[in-house]
Amino acid sequence: MCWLDLLSLSKRCWIVLPRLAVKIINSMTPQNYTITFACYNQLDYTQQFIASLDRTEVDFSRIVAVDNGSTDGTREWLQQQGFGAVILNNRNLGCGAAWNQGALAIQSKWTVVMNNDVICAKGWLRHLLAVAEARQLHIASPAMVEGELNYDFGAWATDAQAEMSGYVREGAPHAVCMAIREDVWNEIGYFMPVPKLLGYEDAIFFQRVLEANLKTGTTADAWLHHYGMTTQKALKLEMRLEQRESLGNRNLMRFYMAQSWLARKLGRHQRRRLLNTARVHELAVFGKTVHAINRKVGAAWDWV
Repeated sequence: MCWLDLLSLSKRCWIVLPRLAVKIINSMTPQNYTITFACYNQLDYTQQFIASLDRTEVDFSRIVAVDNGSTDGTREWLQQQGFGAVILNNRNLGCGAAWNQGALAIQSKWTVVMNNDVICAKGWLRHLLAVAEARQLHIASPAMVEGELNYDFGAWATDAQAEMSGYVREGAPHAVCMAIREDVWNEIGYFMPVPKLLGYEDAIFFQRVLEANLKTGTTADAWLHHYGMTTQKALKLEMRLEQRESLGNRNLMRFYMAQSWLARKLGRHQRRRLLNTARVHELAVFGKTVHAINRKVGAAWDWV
């Protein structure tokens, strides 16, 4: 595929659009989704993620990749994959700004915002959007296993999907992957594009989702494996931070959330209570939950 142009959006980023993508964007395509992800180095994980996407199910011209200043060959590799758009930022603008860039580059009824350190089960996108439409959700996330990939994820996901078919944990989306309906942007706005919030952009967004009383959920009909915060861990090493330290400015996060100490505590308590209720119910009915953590070889999985 030949490249049409390199358009300078600002001094901070470039967007690369293939000729085919321009045609699709300007036409009334029947496809109703865009997939976007941000990345900063970690090329191996990005390659595994893209390799897990079934090209018979996922139209690569609906994918927007946003690179936040990688130096490990990621930028060059992304431009060879035939995506609908590749946005190249000259520095790390954080997830909030990158997710916004992706959502705006190719606008659709559903914008699927994802991490790049995931493996997708077969049929995940079709099932995720089908459930979101059927349940009239504003935001929908797939179920997931986090941690080491030392098991047959494909077989495990197929069995889990069959055993938990039709189940949705209501009110519990996550930022590893979330399909966001287009009217959400009009209702509560986009992600907070502040680099100093690194790692807190999703918390602020979900707080606004909660305040707007939007309908959300995690479906067991779609599954991902998530390696778990690989970019954040690498950034902490790069910045010489302890792994327990936060990348983002917590006080800035609290400022944008505009909540009192008591409101934050009560909200956290309520979320934990609701999640525990769902966890107990899922274990009783299915023997598993929509969120598993595989911490180490030989150890039992944690069901969250």
